[in-house]
Amino acid sequence: MKANIGISEENLKAVALELNKALADLMVLYTKTRNYHWNVEGPDFIELHKFYEEQYGELEEAIDDTAERIRALGHYAQGRLSDFIKQTSLVEQEYTNDERTQLSNLLDDHETIIRNLRRLVDEFADKYKDIGSSDFVTGLLRQHEKMAWMIRSYLKK
Repeated sequence: MKANIGISEENLKAVALELNKALADLMVLYTKTRNYHWNVEGPDFIELHKFYEEQYGELEEAIDDTAERIRALGHYAQGRLSDFIKQTSLVEQEYTNDERTQLSNLLDDHETIIRNLRRLVDEFADKYKDIGSSDFVTGLLRQHEKMAWMIRSYLKK
């Protein structure tokens, strides 16, 4: 059943497509963070192991919220790994167990996501007349800004 929420079907479809791209980025970042959690080595192992677990826990919630937002708009959330890889704007680097490299990679990914979400805040509100989705991505933006700040704090060591 299609959503009748005062937004044209064309606009809902466009918003859902952008949210699916954001979902792809979240899934790639989640997987990368989880991989780093498993493979980190070094003097800060325990601390970073726990830190990565907290980070991927937050990402897991954001993934679920994003997929549910897409469904609330009357569209399907993608769920195949091949779709995520095709739609992500993130880069998968070579495996590394070096903590500084891991943190730098994660910071780059969060900042890429932040720039994209910042663009979507206005696009959803102005172009697609979807204030609800604009507000939703504003919340995601704040979450990624906080996560990026925490990673930057580790890199100051």
